[in-house]
Amino acid sequence: MGTSDANAKPSSSLIKDFIHKCGGVAVIDGGFATELERHGADLNDPLWSAKCLFTDPHLVRAVHLDYLEAGADIILSSSYQATIQGFKAKGYSIEESESFLKRSVEIACEARDVYCNRCRASSSDHSTEGKDFHRRRVQLLADSGADLIAFETVPNKLEAQAFVELLKEEDIKTPAWLSFNSKDGVNVVSGDSLSECAAIGESCEKVLAVGINCTPPRFILDLILSIKQVTTKPILIYPNSGESYDGIRKEWVSNTGITDEDFVPYVNKWCEAGAALVGGCCRTTPNTIREIYNALSGRRTV
Repeated sequence: MGTSDANAKPSSSLIKDFIHKCGGVAVIDGGFATELERHGADLNDPLWSAKCLFTDPHLVRAVHLDYLEAGADIILSSSYQATIQGFKAKGYSIEESESFLKRSVEIACEARDVYCNRCRASSSDHSTEGKDFHRRRVQLLADSGADLIAFETVPNKLEAQAFVELLKEEDIKTPAWLSFNSKDGVNVVSGDSLSECAAIGESCEKVLAVGINCTPPRFILDLILSIKQVTTKPILIYPNSGESYDGIRKEWVSNTGITDEDFVPYVNKWCEAGAALVGGCCRTTPNTIREIYNALSGRRTV
């Protein structure tokens, strides 16, 4: 789960209005943890990229800026692995843990503001248990100033349902998107039907977009078509580089991936199939986003 800052006030039409403002297609940022590592961060930690919220916040800000400058319209905060339970396991108090969650959004907003100031002169512009586990985290992120909460890499129907039920609670005012990932190009990673998962998002007014993240590019087109059958909401996609992660050796296997330039032929096909928000996930870089942005330049009307 991450949070998104689209530089717009939350509303029932936030995503659709924002996509229109971007000219019909919006660009999402790319891989975050791998970029932090490229900047020198050591992420060999259970908190993964969230570790940098207290060890290297300047690197978090730098990566956000890299993606904004590469052409991203939407940046996700470094809160994917930021759980209160995880911070407590590192010895932090509940108050400190909650402050790190808030800080993830603050840093993203700071980067956005820095970028906007730079550009201003040129006028740029689940179950009960599952709900209980996520509730406080979602509340904190909703109250942090984020425009939208990104429930990403959702593994199964139960967790998707838990997020939707949380969004329906009166004290959660911030809208969200739901994105799932797939290893076979048909189902989500748990084996649940992607169509059934996406339909859960369709049932909730506060879910403004539904889609796929951290999935090999070769699977994306068929997954878009599957989602399109069950939702009227904007479809978002931010695939990984196509590389495989070896969990035992804890390293990426690069011979299965594609280059930044290889993304270009995919992008227009994805948009023609129905994607309205396009970006990257693990092992993509600012250069990947730049290639996506350039590929979409002829399609975006403003």
